[in-house]
Amino acid sequence: MTTPTNANALREQGEVGKTNCNQRGDHNALMDLFPESLPKPYLQVPPIVSGQCAQVLNLIRRHQPILSLTMTADHAIPEAAARVHDLRAMGWHIQTTIHSSVIFRGVERRNVASYSLGVPEWPAPGFIAGA
Repeated sequence: MTTPTNANALREQGEVGKTNCNQRGDHNALMDLFPESLPKPYLQVPPIVSGQCAQVLNLIRRHQPILSLTMTADHAIPEAAARVHDLRAMGWHIQTTIHSSVIFRGVERRNVASYSLGVPEWPAPGFIAGA
């Protein structure tokens, strides 16, 4: 019997697709599993926010309440609701108010969201279990 020339042929077949949280080093998953094992100061520090999420957070801080239409039209953030969702997942206390009718640039718009920060800004109530 001959030995295969490709050493990988002897190994177990891997799975193709998205990585799981262990492969990408998702530290938030560990925080969710064992928050009591982390030191208290770690739990009380807001997460680092970057990219479009940072833009959205800064806009909400400066202009609260800010309309989702303003973020989309004036600040080129097409998925404002998705960025707000991401910020909430990080523990930011963002409150949404749905307005039944808003005049935006001379046109009546219906069911428009506006965003503002709650008190405290971070963490949102109930975000850190056991705290």
